[in-house]
Order: sequence, then structure tokens, then C-alpha cells
Amino acid sequence: MDKYKVLEELKSIEEKRSIILPVAYKKFLSEEVQDVGTYEIENKQGDPIYIFNFMDVVERNETYTIQDAEPDYFLIGQDGDLGYFICLKNNSDKIYSLDLGALGSLDMDEETKDLYELRA
Repeated sequence: MDKYKVLEELKSIEEKRSIILPVAYKKFLSEEVQDVGTYEIENKQGDPIYIFNFMDVVERNETYTIQDAEPDYFLIGQDGDLGYFICLKNNSDKIYSLDLGALGSLDMDEETKDLYELRA
């Protein structure tokens, strides 16, 4: 899929949800993930992390009711029960993680400065 088409789709998500997605996140999705059904990266510990494409990211946030428990965060990927998030409040590219069962009860763990640094 053309990178500009992905950026258009991400802009539509931003408008519909009244959010602003970080620049590095949009770049990663438009240049690397695009419309690939399952996009996997390996973190520095060798664990696989599945990064959601633009077609699945909204559905995943709704399925796990992320904005109900953590309204300032947006789920972008997953490794089993461990969710990976961006913070919508400060428009930072930082990546955070938290067990999906602990949403709303524990603070997010800061993982890296952006998606590019998350992978090994």
C-alpha cells in the first residue's frame, strides 16, 4: 500500500477520535507496517511484539476498552498480555508498556523513545 494512503487513513483516525498521533508513530506505520496483516518486531530481549496496522489499531483499542481505563494512552502493539502504548496527552513518540490486566491500576512503564528504538 502507498505510504500516503496510510497517512490519509491515520489522519481519518485522528479526526474521528479527536486525537493527535505522534509523528514517529505515523512514519513507522506508513513506511514499515503499512497494510501488512501481522507486523512483528523483535525487542532487545528477543521477544516478538506485534505492531497493529492502521486497519486494526482502533478495533484493538475498543476491544480492550483502553480509553475507558487509560484515556491518555493508545494501544499500538502487543506481546501476549503485555500492551504497548503511545501517550496522546503530550504527543510524545515515547513507547510505554503495561500488562493489559493492570490497566487503570498501575503506572505505565516507559520502554523507549520511539518505535524505531523498541526493536532490536
